[in-house]
Amino acid sequence: MLSQYVRRPAGPLVRPFAGWYSGYRETGVAPAVHRGLPSPFLTLIVTLDDPLRVASHPDPATPPGVYDTLLGGLHTTPATIVHDGRQSGIQIALSPLGARTLLGLPAGELANLDVAAGDVLGPFVDVLRDRVRSAGTWPERFRIVDEMFAARLASPVLPAPEVVHAWRMLRTGTVSTAAVAREVGWSGRYLSRRFNVEIGLSPKAAARVARFDVARRRLQDGADSLAALAAGCGYYDQAHLTREFSALAGCPPARWLAEEQLPPFRNVQDPEVPWSADWDA
Repeated sequence: MLSQYVRRPAGPLVRPFAGWYSGYRETGVAPAVHRGLPSPFLTLIVTLDDPLRVASHPDPATPPGVYDTLLGGLHTTPATIVHDGRQSGIQIALSPLGARTLLGLPAGELANLDVAAGDVLGPFVDVLRDRVRSAGTWPERFRIVDEMFAARLASPVLPAPEVVHAWRMLRTGTVSTAAVAREVGWSGRYLSRRFNVEIGLSPKAAARVARFDVARRRLQDGADSLAALAAGCGYYDQAHLTREFSALAGCPPARWLAEEQLPPFRNVQDPEVPWSADWDA
């Protein structure tokens, strides 16, 4: 039996556009079901051995599929991923602010969708997959990802500064959308329109997903109690947390924690890419 789970933040050049790279490889383990939860990042998955099997997508109209590479936009309902005891790949967390630069389109065009990554990235993703599959270690693979994405940064295209500022405010999960609109000087309606194009979620949905993302990570890290978690993440009470978790994850927090038995990710130490608390794009 083999289980490897490693993670490293994106390199300095890529970090304004991506959060981190997660590598995983399991063989000889029990078949399992994994929930791909809503998060503030678009997801690019590049498989190493067996293809990725998606049993259900955030958009229920999308049929189950098998993917060598997959690109998913922001969403508010989980995907369901299954494996038969073997899985391996690299998951790349892409900021929606970097979608125009790295993907060539605004994140809104991928909202609630999972697609074959080649449909958006073309031959680039096939070359990326070939190169990371030929590498022998996780640090080598992560450096290849850094190198190939850094090469796409010659002419970065960012959303309007107001969208960038609003997104970074909402990422905290604790600020109201009305306060954000006042801060950037836009009406709530105009902010929502621009967010749906550039981010793929409304400001209210983005704040909801960001708060959920903080809560589920703290839960996975061993939060003391659901009541304390709810208070620390800005929910009204434990019941509010449970309702939101059930809506976004498809099950209550205790059930998700019991079912999601992945080993913790080990942070890959790289002197050229120091780990810090502010690497989230």
